[in-house]
Amino acid sequence: MSLPILIAGGGIGGLATAMGLAQKGVKTLVLERAAELGEIGAGIQLGPNAFHAFDYLGVGDAARKMAVYVDALRLMDAMTGEDIATVPLDEPFRKRFKNPYAVIHRGDLHGVFLKACRANPLVDLRTSHEVVGYEQTSETVHAVLKDGRKIEGAALIGADGLMSKVRAQLVGDGPPRVTGHTTYRSVIPTEQMPADLRWNAASLWAGPKCHLVHYPLSNGKSFNLVVTCHNHAPEPVAGKPVSHEEVMKGFQHICDRAKQIIKHGSDWKLWVLCDRDPTLTWVDGRVALLGDAAHPTLQYMAQGACMAMEDAVCLAHEMAAHTDDIATALEEYRKKRVHRTARIQIQSRMIGDHIYHPDGGHAALRNAMMRAMTTEDYYDSVQWLYGGSGLAEGSGAII
Repeated sequence: MSLPILIAGGGIGGLATAMGLAQKGVKTLVLERAAELGEIGAGIQLGPNAFHAFDYLGVGDAARKMAVYVDALRLMDAMTGEDIATVPLDEPFRKRFKNPYAVIHRGDLHGVFLKACRANPLVDLRTSHEVVGYEQTSETVHAVLKDGRKIEGAALIGADGLMSKVRAQLVGDGPPRVTGHTTYRSVIPTEQMPADLRWNAASLWAGPKCHLVHYPLSNGKSFNLVVTCHNHAPEPVAGKPVSHEEVMKGFQHICDRAKQIIKHGSDWKLWVLCDRDPTLTWVDGRVALLGDAAHPTLQYMAQGACMAMEDAVCLAHEMAAHTDDIATALEEYRKKRVHRTARIQIQSRMIGDHIYHPDGGHAALRNAMMRAMTTEDYYDSVQWLYGGSGLAEGSGAII
């Protein structure tokens, strides 16, 4: 095809899509609304499925060098300070799922894709290009920019996030669902973290209407702190600086040991969590949605970035399989991704309700059930998510 594939959004999903298509010899033009390409936020978790995607997208070696490999997933009771469960991520885990579990700073992961895109002649990156809509014929599509300009391409991929303008036109389902859950994030030097909590683990403290997560970043030089409470926040907020006192308001009821995690945080920023109900509508002719624009999810399965990268893998695969029929390629991509991502969206909500935030007898049941599970039970429970090589044999479906 002579015209490039247009990609609205230069975040992780958009750049992963550009790299996936570049692996198939397809030109892309990434249109990013910000004046500079970059990512805000802190750490993210990477399951084995993320590494499957990295390899397909041509950034496997670079991503592995940036990642921090944790020894376990650790669940604690934020009220009593007691251990609930520990899931080892050692050699048996890696052997079963054919890749490791790791954590990484969001900016570092974005940087891996950005460097790869800048080095690839098939990827054109343009900043200060905000896509607000699209127009299309049977032969081409035009991305409509905020300043009125129109850019022509063979297809348009809306990878423009939770507040996607492409989705607004394609689906028209209004603003996202505000959950009332507020997340506060901080990254601190390791020496600032209490010595007895410097675990090389992705650690979760679960309490009534709140939870706390911490894990090491940057080769152990810093710790990522993410604490969330259900405080009925009424509207979306992203990256707002807040005081230590405001953060503590939602965590007065937890045990002192867990409070120490918050006490040592600094430069806190808040996000009000939002998601959307799953939709079957991802495609309109030569236009398709990807990542948070298609299936925004809560953080409770640590799969938001992973799902965007899987989308990029599947889209690239289908575009290569249907080089002369873009509409078919996009529809095949949709069919192969829509159920898996809907499961992630729904199950993330359920995990928040039943593992992260329960109280009283509900929490006691959680503790009893999770303490009774063996390591193999835990591995079995995530086989559907982490298993396989990233592409289902013979079909191109992400598994």
